[in-house]
Amino acid sequence: MRATGAAASHRGAPRRRHPRRRAAAIAGYLFLLPWFVGLAGFVLGPMVISAYLSFTEYDLFSNARWVGPDNYRTILTDDPEFVQSVQVTFGYVFLSVPLRLVFALGIALLMNRAMRGMAFYRSVMYLPSLLAGSVGVALLWRQLFGREGAVNQLLAIVGVRGPNWIADPDYSLLTLVVLAVWQFGSPMIIFLAGLRNIPAELTEAAQIDGAGPVRRFFSVTLPLLTPIVFFNLVMQTIVAFQAFTPSFIISNGTGGPVESTLFYTLYLYQRAFAEYDMGYASALAWILVAIIATFTALTFLSSKRWVFYADEGR
Repeated sequence: MRATGAAASHRGAPRRRHPRRRAAAIAGYLFLLPWFVGLAGFVLGPMVISAYLSFTEYDLFSNARWVGPDNYRTILTDDPEFVQSVQVTFGYVFLSVPLRLVFALGIALLMNRAMRGMAFYRSVMYLPSLLAGSVGVALLWRQLFGREGAVNQLLAIVGVRGPNWIADPDYSLLTLVVLAVWQFGSPMIIFLAGLRNIPAELTEAAQIDGAGPVRRFFSVTLPLLTPIVFFNLVMQTIVAFQAFTPSFIISNGTGGPVESTLFYTLYLYQRAFAEYDMGYASALAWILVAIIATFTALTFLSSKRWVFYADEGR
């Protein structure tokens, strides 16, 4: 009985960590310390300060004055430029994201073939994504779609007089959508990785059963690729909502013509760094966070209906 009681007390006592394990844990935390410092100093800290400033009137040159929810109330009830920027941004997102994903998937299907030099072709196809976010490409885009740009010169060859795409409010946003679609490299690479992970025996079985290329794509390839489509959809939607450089460069920071390219981020930039209304801009930033979070949550909720995972039935 005494032995049994001693064993029980021994099992109930807390185990001491081996000195080597404790030293390894300390070393691990030391290696993680720079990341934690960066997280606190460059992410969580600015978020907390921004959340506070969104309830103040602050212009960088004087002390912040607490105004409560006035900034949010003004944005949501008495700011026509906010409404315009939301409309432009939503139009850009709803046009550019599906087109970019469809185009990226189409190119990925072409690149998913065993051909000589395919690695080179894949690199060439990915190159626009490395360049398209730069200021230089945005400037080049403005020249291509100008009145005497290369696009209109090509149209003139077939007898069509093209408009001034950048200066016409009916077409200016479309030029930015085309630029976004041109940045298909990143989702293309992810689609390509997903295509290469689809078991070949499934497509071969469908082919033996008499399914043609189109039927095989919609019945086998696309259902197995839905997790990749879901991932790309979430990521590209977030990226589209945060788009800034093309609108700023092509419109010279004005959002013109007639505010047709006034992206939400550009309007936020104008309030923060042109008008120095940091409190108002902080409120705009948090509303953008709420919009992105809402769309992300809706995408996750809808994924239960259309995303298929191969191991669900196991």
